[in-house]
Amino acid sequence: MMQQQDMTAVNVTIVVTVTWAGRQDQIEYQWLRAQRGDRPLLVFLHEGLGSLAAWRDFPARLCEAADMRGLVFSRQGYGRSTPRAAGEAWGMDYLHRQAHDFLPAFFETLGVEDKPWLFGHSDGGSIALLYAARFPEAVGGVIAVASHVFLEDVTIAGLTVAREAYLQGGLRAKLARQHDDPDSPFWGWNDAWMNPAFRHWNIEAEIVTVSCPLLAVQGEKDEYATLAQLDAIQRQVPQAQLCVLPACGHSPQREQPDALIAHSAVFLASH
Repeated sequence: MMQQQDMTAVNVTIVVTVTWAGRQDQIEYQWLRAQRGDRPLLVFLHEGLGSLAAWRDFPARLCEAADMRGLVFSRQGYGRSTPRAAGEAWGMDYLHRQAHDFLPAFFETLGVEDKPWLFGHSDGGSIALLYAARFPEAVGGVIAVASHVFLEDVTIAGLTVAREAYLQGGLRAKLARQHDDPDSPFWGWNDAWMNPAFRHWNIEAEIVTVSCPLLAVQGEKDEYATLAQLDAIQRQVPQAQLCVLPACGHSPQREQPDALIAHSAVFLASH
């Protein structure tokens, strides 16, 4: 159940203090369709440069189409949540820490006791898979969009382009509209993935314990990954349903929102 004070908050951004892994962070979050307490909860996990605001109206549209409640938030280091400390480097385990340490603490803080469904994009998709693998009885199902289960050369190429756009292009100014400290998410994310040690990052063996329904979605023209990611997910999670969106890049929720909502709603309704 959710805390009573939150049940009356409809599409209003709230800040809560979450204590996890020896730290305390202020986390911004928002309930969607909170008045529909009888409906399942869908939790949205944003990408490596995302935030609550970066989702725009996509979560509200999907929750309406699927007749579900929603929970959207910015992880530590993102949006209006506590920024990454100066000099703090995110290690190879930063996605694991979010899945194994932060999410359980966040759900406990908000009083989420039912089995939420997880909708994750990119980093958020990997976090969703790691959470479902570690806590198989605690999740209703997962929609993983453009998630990674291992690192590819095309990923490094995409990260390099993003770094150049941040240093020389307009990416920093764009991120500054969505994050209190744009350097916090960008360098936390970019430095972690471009660390030579990250070349060995691989969670294929870990996700074999995912037992819930799973829809894995990827754009055919994803600039950060190949469709080998979907193949790997299905090898490890046989019940996974795969969806390839033609002529779509890394962010289907922005590039093809109608198609993504339609596929997701059908999958959710079937379970």
